[in-house]
Amino acid sequence: MCGIAGIFHAETPKPVDPVRVERMCDAMVHRGPDGAGVWTDHGVGLGHRRLSIIDLEGSPQPMHSANGRAVIVFNGEIYNFRELRRELEKDGAQFRTQGDTEMILAAWQRWGTACLEKLHGMFAFALYDLDKRQLFLARDRFGVKPMFLARLSDGSIAFASELKGLLAHPQLRRKADPAALEAYMTWGYVPDTHSILSGVEKLPAGHFMLLEQGKKPEGSKQWWDIDFTNRKSGNEADLSAELVHLMRDAVQSRMVSDVPLGAFLSGGVDSSSVVALMSEASADPVRTCSIGFDVAGLDETTYARQIADKFNTDHTARTVGQDDFGAIDQLAAMFDEPFADASALPTWRVCALAKEKVTVALSGDGADEAFAGYRRQVFHHNEERVRSMLPTGLRETVFGTLGRVWPKADWAPQKFRAKSTFLALAASGEEGYASGLSVATPQQRRTLYSDAFAASLGGFRAEDEVIELMRGAPAQSGLDRAQYADLKFWMPGDILTKVDRTSMAVSLEAREPLLDHRLVEFAAQLPENMRVKGSTGKYLLKKSMERYLPGDILYRPKQGFVTPIADWFRGPLAKEARQVAESSALAQTGWFKPQEVADLADAHVAGRSDNSRILWQILMLDRSITRLGITG
Repeated sequence: MCGIAGIFHAETPKPVDPVRVERMCDAMVHRGPDGAGVWTDHGVGLGHRRLSIIDLEGSPQPMHSANGRAVIVFNGEIYNFRELRRELEKDGAQFRTQGDTEMILAAWQRWGTACLEKLHGMFAFALYDLDKRQLFLARDRFGVKPMFLARLSDGSIAFASELKGLLAHPQLRRKADPAALEAYMTWGYVPDTHSILSGVEKLPAGHFMLLEQGKKPEGSKQWWDIDFTNRKSGNEADLSAELVHLMRDAVQSRMVSDVPLGAFLSGGVDSSSVVALMSEASADPVRTCSIGFDVAGLDETTYARQIADKFNTDHTARTVGQDDFGAIDQLAAMFDEPFADASALPTWRVCALAKEKVTVALSGDGADEAFAGYRRQVFHHNEERVRSMLPTGLRETVFGTLGRVWPKADWAPQKFRAKSTFLALAASGEEGYASGLSVATPQQRRTLYSDAFAASLGGFRAEDEVIELMRGAPAQSGLDRAQYADLKFWMPGDILTKVDRTSMAVSLEAREPLLDHRLVEFAAQLPENMRVKGSTGKYLLKKSMERYLPGDILYRPKQGFVTPIADWFRGPLAKEARQVAESSALAQTGWFKPQEVADLADAHVAGRSDNSRILWQILMLDRSITRLGITG
């Protein structure tokens, strides 16, 4: 795992200062503390920071191909590199190292851009072909590894693994993009369709760019997509056997490492499944770690301990408390862009805990998106059945009326909070799901925004991107479309960003075996009743793991990696909640109405409503723009 950066002059090649590239890389030293390198040629510069995982001494970067005609900087892991290497050697390729980086160079020279389809793994890389004078930028299927791009005033294109790498370039402007702010206030993160800074973009997951000197740069091209249009046949037993085979292969392929390896263990289905299969494949006890909370109702460490005992793992656990809130500035620094998924805090803590014993850790991320494990997906699946039975006009009239008059009861048990369900049923499936994903509703945002900021949006509404994505999805059903949106929008923007930044902040490589693309493609072809059955999501996955895991792990209500910020904001952190409205950095932007923000905080602290998520959003936004130096 590494950090990469570079500069490329396309239309008019100019010399690249190697010191500038070096500074971009040094801004990301946490991503690669084990080594560094810079290479420049006419109109191009590539830089690298290395975290040694495979071939510890033999694969320094930037790396040249054996014939000297191509050079690469690479962030990630290719799990099938040995098989591809053998295939390339049969065609005459020669190798000087034992790692996966050199294999990518040979694959490019053999197959061109089609090499991407052969790579199994997580990656973001920049490869320069000296003969063709082309720069090949690529990102893995799901966006596990990031890549930021900026078109600069001197005509160059700069790229880096993190925004802080681009921030080290003196020509980068620090002006906020209003659409990105609207997206952030909607979702709690800046999705891959935007960047907080105008002029910066993200190479989308499953896309590449091919830039050539002397030609005008073109946009990115999609090289992979997830397809829900086909359905597998077969009985439950056969499908279960195929699933376990794919999971076992995915886990074992990600256990290859020349450094100590372990796993995150939350006590949920997904991480427990990964640990079970790791234990099956390992002669030694698996190293596992978990993080709990000082709020009993949200603490899952007893379940993690149950799994650790069952599989005799070398287990370590710690607790996150309200004092950890003091690390908010460090969190903001990790993400650069505002990021308000509060589970980033415990994720960072569990990464730091894992780093004490290992350099690589396997996680259970991806299964909920692929197998329909989120409650919202199950609800949406059942809501779609209701929509299919009632005419649109009747739904809009009946459920729309109920939704408008039903009280918003944040304090009530979840089954009595019917307002959002009624409003979702009144809308189309795509509109309803987009609304369910959002943190702040359009009405809440309009109330908070100043008139000037609202006008700057020019009618842009963040939900429309998800609605359009779902409507254009290669899918058969509403459940397919919901999962497609989660895999393409939510997961790279939220889940994978969270894990990448928090793990890299402590120089830990995180691997996601349940995001093996062959496994996800299998899941996308499952009949709907193998994904959702009644109120049970991830049905086939849970049934398949019954031979490994106890029922109270498989079938207890899903909890997730929840942080008790609502309690914290009403307790010792109430002062922070109230002060955010008066923040000088936020006030100077003129984006919000200060009194509306203050009213949100007062209502939450008094217990009249639960505004913790939106308060956390505003707080993280304040800290981020302070670090970025944005004033409006």
